[in-house]
Amino acid sequence: MSPDKLKYIACNLIGTFEKAGKVSVNLYEKGLKIEIKEDNSPVSNADIEVNNLITNKILELTPDIPIISEETVNLKEKNKNKIFWLIDPIDGTKEFIAGKDEYTLNAALVINQVPVIGLVGVPKKNRLFYTYGKNNSFLIENSIERKINCKKNKNRNDVFAVSSTNNPSSFILDKLKEFKVAQIVKMASSYKFCVIACGEFDIYAARERANEWDYAAGHAVAANAGAIITTLDEKPFLYGKEDYKNPSLLIKRSLNLND
Repeated sequence: MSPDKLKYIACNLIGTFEKAGKVSVNLYEKGLKIEIKEDNSPVSNADIEVNNLITNKILELTPDIPIISEETVNLKEKNKNKIFWLIDPIDGTKEFIAGKDEYTLNAALVINQVPVIGLVGVPKKNRLFYTYGKNNSFLIENSIERKINCKKNKNRNDVFAVSSTNNPSSFILDKLKEFKVAQIVKMASSYKFCVIACGEFDIYAARERANEWDYAAGHAVAANAGAIITTLDEKPFLYGKEDYKNPSLLIKRSLNLND
């Protein structure tokens, strides 16, 4: 797929993400309808509505490319596609239900195991991250757009890490010590990828967790902004696994986290 085509697709999803973000906020304010899925995780009517909005627009833009969404996937069906979309309509549903502001809306186009297009909406922070290729990651914040490149944007020498939990395992803590991390901040959802992409944090390390749709959009944004993304044992972090499960993860803003 040509760079111009990738740009066209990504840019034509921006309006849909902005609309879907507003829908998620409005539905929360009206009072959510919540059900419990088979895996005991919650799903709300906002997850479904956001999923429908994003899916319908993607079908309009790329009708021949398969879509794999957290809310519609058949986990018993193995993924054998080389080109496909991954959608997580609301990543951080528990945060969303609790009225917090770090939940995200996500869609990524994976081509030959690599997420190339990625959109991550953060409605309550008025932020929308998107990318369509290497060196082309952007942040739209309060209607102002700028290119992002992982450049450290705080006047500090310390290395800051993000974590999905308040109590990282000793294994993860030992890994972070290798990079002389001064502070670890708990953060929900794929927003962790995005704050590294725009240089607000430096590193994220995690054992095997979550599914491909949880990571792919944020991965695209961060990697195309210049972040280094591998497994903890420094193998390539690839997509398109038959069972959708993520391996371990290491995201570094740059080779030198103090630059």
